[in-house]
Amino acid sequence: MHREKTRVVQIGDRKVGGGNPILIQSMTNTRTQDVAATVAQILALEQAGCEIVRCTVPDMEAAEALAEIKKQIHVPLVADIHFDYRMAIASMENGADKIRINPGNIGGPDKVQAVVATAKERGIPIRVGVNSGSLEKALIEKYGGVTAEGIVESALDKVAMIEEFDYENIVISIKSSDVLMCVKAHELLAARTDYPLHVGITEAGTVWSGNIKSSIGLGLILHQGIGDTLRVSLSGDPVEEIRSAKLILRTLGLRGGGIEVVSCPTCGRTRIDLIGLAARVERLAADYPLDIKVAVMGCAVNGPGEAREADLGVAGGAGEGLLFKKGEILRKVPEEQLLDALKEELDNWK
Repeated sequence: MHREKTRVVQIGDRKVGGGNPILIQSMTNTRTQDVAATVAQILALEQAGCEIVRCTVPDMEAAEALAEIKKQIHVPLVADIHFDYRMAIASMENGADKIRINPGNIGGPDKVQAVVATAKERGIPIRVGVNSGSLEKALIEKYGGVTAEGIVESALDKVAMIEEFDYENIVISIKSSDVLMCVKAHELLAARTDYPLHVGITEAGTVWSGNIKSSIGLGLILHQGIGDTLRVSLSGDPVEEIRSAKLILRTLGLRGGGIEVVSCPTCGRTRIDLIGLAARVERLAADYPLDIKVAVMGCAVNGPGEAREADLGVAGGAGEGLLFKKGEILRKVPEEQLLDALKEELDNWK
């Protein structure tokens, strides 16, 4: 099952599934009740490229805050609910574009029916979320532990609870911090349903370790044509999740746009501060909506070739570098002027 064969679900003004572009999500870590802080974080996420944002709704104050938050942001707003079905209903009444629930932990079939009735009335999709850390005891016993098969069975059981009330406006999310288990679970689930899937490696870790685990797991999942939205879950600034997600999608050829910066690992031949220059170029490149490749290379062995193959590039020498554009040498530039020279070319890119 590939993305183009999943159902289409409308989330606010965006569509997921059915071959629509994979959308990047994140989640705020502010107190949702603090409208100013939450809006500020969402706007920062938007600027970084976030396309759907989720906020936790633990109480009625948070649910009511969604109405004011919604007025000040520009991306679909998802309400994350656990344990209390009333928070799901209140969130929808206050403008949530989608709700995330686990139908197994909000109070029984009558409570699920009440949530579905409101969602149906307002045309609001429900994201059914199941994590390996909250797998039911019966399924752990059935499969001899937490397994991909158990996660999938749990998710489909929860989907059936919603379908029982004649509602199929659903997105499914299954997550695990075990990367290979998570990959297998997505493969199994994709073979058994055509609902769009939100993918991610949950509790992946810090910006360093979480990026590695997410890149491996999401790369394996997305490269098989599985996944309609994604989140890179990191213990850090949520903006880092967006930067990582964009790069994962670009690397897999699933999204264009944005400057790709390549740089060499340096060696004893390097005669400029290549590491510092590459870091500054990467920060600079983030501000340009250009779909080009920029190479920052450190020596005469591979540098000229890589710089020539890129749209824009630097090949370092002894305290200086050759500046390349579209395969041609523009000029030789002193080391301290290389960043400014690159910026000038980006400012006037044609």
